[in-house]
Amino acid sequence: MFPYDSILLAAVTATPKSIDDVIQTMQVIDGTCINGDGLKWFNGLYLQVTQAVQSRIGSGGFNDPQWLAGLDVQFARLYFGALASSLSGQAAPECWQVLFNSRSQTLIARIQFALAGVNAHINHDLAQAIVTNCQATATIPQHGTAQYNDYTELNGTLDSLIESAKRELHVRLLGDALPPFSRLEDTIAAWSMSAARESAWNNAELLWHLQPMPLLAFTFMNTLDGLSTVAGKALLVPVPDLPLN
Repeated sequence: MFPYDSILLAAVTATPKSIDDVIQTMQVIDGTCINGDGLKWFNGLYLQVTQAVQSRIGSGGFNDPQWLAGLDVQFARLYFGALASSLSGQAAPECWQVLFNSRSQTLIARIQFALAGVNAHINHDLAQAIVTNCQATATIPQHGTAQYNDYTELNGTLDSLIESAKRELHVRLLGDALPPFSRLEDTIAAWSMSAARESAWNNAELLWHLQPMPLLAFTFMNTLDGLSTVAGKALLVPVPDLPLN
């Protein structure tokens, strides 16, 4: 726990209705969290991603920009909801809780916190956000649609931001250098935003067809949570100092 967690809870309790609302909440989180809070580094990356999405939508070139903007808002609500649940002592998805529980561990690198949050958000939350957005817009999550093409059109922009984060956040939580040799490089090199988003879309199609079967849909989401939790724990393994000779 951090002394300012009540401020974070107040920020994420309000339900965003636009991308501007999402960005405003993320800016409050960014301005509140200290450098020694792992949440800051995921939130900061997510803020950059959201601003990039807003800019791309504003510049045109999409088939259904309103659908894409709606997805951005639905997606962010799940992050804010998970954080609100955790901060208020309620159950959050375990894939998120492993990140929240590690927020102050100084042997973990900033990029590890960032990617652990991305893992939870994409591998667990994104399928649900796609389905919710399709329900709200009378569309269907299906390959080859205008919505899918818009969705994948963002991959290049998002991959670029992830690659920049891998370089810029390659330090420990407090900013000190990591050991010159560790397995962290292999762990973060394996992360692909495009591959994760494609998997999330596939999961959304499955979840869509499970809507008439709530118990199966619930089980499916629990399975995604379990798999994302395993990945999150792997991403958050502390990087030990090299032994002195």
